[in-house]
Amino acid sequence: MISTTTLPAGASTEPRPFTMTRGPIRDAALEPIREKVRRGQRLSLEDGMTLYETPDVWGVCEIADGVRRRMHADTAYYNINRHLNYSNICALSCKFCEFFRKKDDAGAYTKTTEQIQAEALAGVNNGATEMHIVGELHPYLPWDAYPQMLRDIHEVAPDLHLKAFTAVEIVHLAKIAKRYKKDDRRTGIRWVLSELKAAGLGSLPGGGAEVFDDRVHDEAYKGKIRSDAWLDVHTVAHELGLNTNCTILYGHIEQRRERLVHMDMLRRAQDLALARKGYMPTRARRDGEETTEWDSAVDPDWAGEISLHGEGATLPTPDAKGGYFQTIIPLPFFPDGSELEHLPGPSGLENLRTIAISRLMLDNFPHVKAFWIMQTLAMAQLMLQSGADDIDGTVVWYDITKLGGSSTHQEVTTWSLCKAIREAGFTPVERDTLYRKVVRDGKSWSVEA
Repeated sequence: MISTTTLPAGASTEPRPFTMTRGPIRDAALEPIREKVRRGQRLSLEDGMTLYETPDVWGVCEIADGVRRRMHADTAYYNINRHLNYSNICALSCKFCEFFRKKDDAGAYTKTTEQIQAEALAGVNNGATEMHIVGELHPYLPWDAYPQMLRDIHEVAPDLHLKAFTAVEIVHLAKIAKRYKKDDRRTGIRWVLSELKAAGLGSLPGGGAEVFDDRVHDEAYKGKIRSDAWLDVHTVAHELGLNTNCTILYGHIEQRRERLVHMDMLRRAQDLALARKGYMPTRARRDGEETTEWDSAVDPDWAGEISLHGEGATLPTPDAKGGYFQTIIPLPFFPDGSELEHLPGPSGLENLRTIAISRLMLDNFPHVKAFWIMQTLAMAQLMLQSGADDIDGTVVWYDITKLGGSSTHQEVTTWSLCKAIREAGFTPVERDTLYRKVVRDGKSWSVEA
């Protein structure tokens, strides 16, 4: 039997009623969508366009808030983590990216073993449970450097969960390890992930997805892996029992419908991950026809929809049956310093609407994260009331995006995170990377079973 998500002591285990605290929905076009959501039915791309185009953005947020409270009651998650960007030297030159450098550019760096271990120790001394590790596609580092990096960190910080390397990096590693074959890329990806897992890899972050669309890909980040390769990496990770996250970078040259297609591709991949864990579909088809007989492992024509939005649905927890997508992290595009700096980027209301739509469209995702580094802490509070249930963690160092001219030192205290969550009307719960409740006793910590 699949257990439900653990709630904090004293928190209600009963989901709140599906109420409209912001007042009645003003756009009648949202009523059928609200009814589908109430029944736990999957929304179509056309429903998604209605959510994007309606002038009643507060109605959209209200529906998403109802789902969020049904799934998580008044819990809002945060963690104590530390980001490690091991290098910014990259073989690619994506137009939206301000982070990358070429070898001889000013500001180019590759951190030494001593620097990496020092950051890990600093994280441990500050109570971190997670090290979030990403870099660029370094054209000169050998394959062996990457599993060794994980071993070096665990040598000085054996209890840190290592969430490391985007799907783009994993494919790059398969290539430099000479394990990548275009006609059989999953075999090479599996070898790389297995080696990294043996070296200490705990899960995968969700970066590098951008927007799953060939037109957008060719214009904004040509040379990066396409959606099929990105999804292959995460599918193999799930088969190996690794949980993963996923992102969408929006507000640049993509269209709203392309965002929705991106979400649909993610939820289809999650359907298969949850089916592997034993979840039964809420709706199944074979050859386009409804069916009650299915086996996703042996029937390539099977397509099943698994929703976690409905009454009585349980949320997946880590176990030996395999991994899954834990959370979607919508990331707004920041044009400053990139080749696309002539674009305005998304508005605050567009950010809020996209978080809410992510919660509604991705009905089989346990969590939606409002990443405060890119959304601001104040906006993350509003997002907690509009579908999000997580605001990420303490972060400390973040070199990829610098909001409002901030430096790489972008840190908040746990006190500030908890205060923001309480002000938004929720109960803060510290989690580990796998969304297990963290219990602290002085400097030591453990996770609740």
